[in-house]
Amino acid sequence: MKHLALRKLSSRTALYLLATSAFTFTLGAMTPARAADYGPNTVRVGLYSVFYHVSADPLSGPFVPPGELKLDVQNVETLYLAYVRDFGSHFNAELAFGVPPLTKTIARGPVTVGSVPYNGQIISTARWFSPSLVFSYLFLRPDSLVRPYLGVGFNYTSFYDRQSTAAGNAVAGGPTQLNLQSSLGPVGTVGFRFRLPRSFSAYLSYSFSGVRTHLTANTLGEIRTTNVSFGPEALVASVGYSF
Repeated sequence: MKHLALRKLSSRTALYLLATSAFTFTLGAMTPARAADYGPNTVRVGLYSVFYHVSADPLSGPFVPPGELKLDVQNVETLYLAYVRDFGSHFNAELAFGVPPLTKTIARGPVTVGSVPYNGQIISTARWFSPSLVFSYLFLRPDSLVRPYLGVGFNYTSFYDRQSTAAGNAVAGGPTQLNLQSSLGPVGTVGFRFRLPRSFSAYLSYSFSGVRTHLTANTLGEIRTTNVSFGPEALVASVGYSF
């Protein structure tokens, strides 16, 4: 049910962006701003709202219980920071990252595994260091009040502070150490820049990233593994200063 709700959210987001795009193309063409007031370097500060679409291969290893054990990750919000460099009138490069959030993995599947509660339990936590490098094309004139843009690039994610919770240890059968391989994957983004006075701008964007990892769980020497795709999508609202 949660995955269905997130897909509906993504559909609504896409429809909203399409409708807004038509409006901003018209507004941007009609309303000029002073492009000379804005330098080629911009720093941005804002808020990430991240939504996950988790899928995983069946867990392999000893003493894996029958039935399909699934995972989910709680959505998070965190501080967004970025440096952007303009290259001419229509291209820029953005190096962006968020303050590493604490992500919580939730068990999905049977109510219990044996006699141990499973479904809905928080079984592990981790922090993500996840910078992205994105190259974007900006539409309309540099002096337009509103400019839509499209970008592509890549994301690197490193997982650290990985912890199995008491509930996770109970399901696994004892104290468990977790290892998640770092991920390198594509990023796509669509957004809008709104010019403000005195070298400031506001930004609204939607992005999606390919984040996959190989999970190894070591429970008292018993090794279990799986491959996990997190499928994060992010909405970002931010303010930038150009110099």
